[in-house]
Amino acid sequence: MTLHILLQEYWPHLVFLVTVSASAAAAVHAAMTKNDVRAAISWVGVVIMSPLFGPFLYLIAGINRIRRDQISQQRDKSLKEYARLPVPKALDIASHSAPQFESLSILGDKVSHHPLRNGNHIVLLQGGDETYPAMIQAIDEATKSIALQTYIFDHDSEGQKIVDALTRAQERGVEIRVLIDSIGSKYSRPPIIKLLRKRGIRTALFMTNPLGMRMPYANLRSHRKILVVDGRIGFTGGMNIRAEFVTAVAGEKTCGDTHFKVEGPIVLQLISVFAQDWEFTTKEMLPYDTWCCETWDPPQPHAPARCIRSGPDRFIENTHNMLLGAFAVAQKHIRVQSPYFLPDATLLGAINTAARRGITVDIVIPGSNNLRLVNYAMTAQLDQVIRNNCRVWSARGNFNHSKLITIDGAWSYVGSSNLDPRSLRLNFELDIEIYSHDTARTIEQLIDAEIRNSDRITPESLAAMPFRKRLRNRIIWLASPYL
Repeated sequence: MTLHILLQEYWPHLVFLVTVSASAAAAVHAAMTKNDVRAAISWVGVVIMSPLFGPFLYLIAGINRIRRDQISQQRDKSLKEYARLPVPKALDIASHSAPQFESLSILGDKVSHHPLRNGNHIVLLQGGDETYPAMIQAIDEATKSIALQTYIFDHDSEGQKIVDALTRAQERGVEIRVLIDSIGSKYSRPPIIKLLRKRGIRTALFMTNPLGMRMPYANLRSHRKILVVDGRIGFTGGMNIRAEFVTAVAGEKTCGDTHFKVEGPIVLQLISVFAQDWEFTTKEMLPYDTWCCETWDPPQPHAPARCIRSGPDRFIENTHNMLLGAFAVAQKHIRVQSPYFLPDATLLGAINTAARRGITVDIVIPGSNNLRLVNYAMTAQLDQVIRNNCRVWSARGNFNHSKLITIDGAWSYVGSSNLDPRSLRLNFELDIEIYSHDTARTIEQLIDAEIRNSDRITPESLAAMPFRKRLRNRIIWLASPYL
């Protein structure tokens, strides 16, 4: 019997054998490699219930191809290069923030590879109207090096201004490296990476071509936002580079966001994170003397701060652990502003426990969200915090992308992380913790202003929604780990 006749006669049996084998292999892999039981059960269920599509989906979105041993070795090598400064003496946390945060700083020592350092000057920037001009000014004053990392870098009027500033810097002989996430680079057409490369600016895409296929990693993304100029001035926070955050362009539809300009020792931590991601992507190690600075003279006031990086590698639990610790030591007030509030059961338990201890918990979410499915899932979960006396506020007005947490007017956690499954487990994120009354007070005022322009969500308002919408929200909520 020839192979052609054999295939004609038995192709249904062969297809059945291949699908069963693929499903079994994918299910076994998920069960053996997923540390989160919910993720393991979800993927096994998808594979078994959809024997044709399930294994393919798992191959693309379910496998963490970031080999922990490989990336860890690269980062250890870079960390040694970027850790020349001596470890600082223990700080008096109580004098900078509040006594209850002394234990949190110890947790940070265990969670982060970066030490808590004093002498940082931190300035909050609101929206593109303040952030982009400050970034361009820093770029125009650069004399040695510029490192820029972002998730979205749109090819629009504001993106063009950043490219023009980088071009001017390059013409002055400044060393420049730009790292854009491969998924985020596709938010505008044509992608701005073509323009950057046309200008001769060294640019790379983070996470491309898995297994030799011409496609980006479908489920692992760099969500970090970093700009470091001459190793002295840094910018980080939640802002991408998009014209929709600029009033002169977007007008009445301008979206809100928050970013931070930092000066001081924490800038060395920012460039360290960038250098490690750049090396992982391009295999190029950036020389310390070109990209770093060891002396700073930032203006007053100063604040202790450090970077907390997280991602689907050995740092996967970092933000999760920091927030669990922070909610546990809160004594008066927790304020959270997040565009995508979908914490897992453990974080929900920590937030609810704080509220049951008598801590005032305010959670601000956008009334108008840019991700409809996430908004549905988020709404389906709100009753779990509201019934435990947390106050949830739906902000009126345009979408606000800010990610801000402050506790007891003394400690703040800001950066790129959302409180959703993607940020907590799949994205490469970067946040900073700040022990400062001044910074916390500024963030509190920002969040309280949002609350004054918000409608409170109550059990009654949730129950008043039509049943079909509540059912829709719960169905979408079931898929929240994949949003």
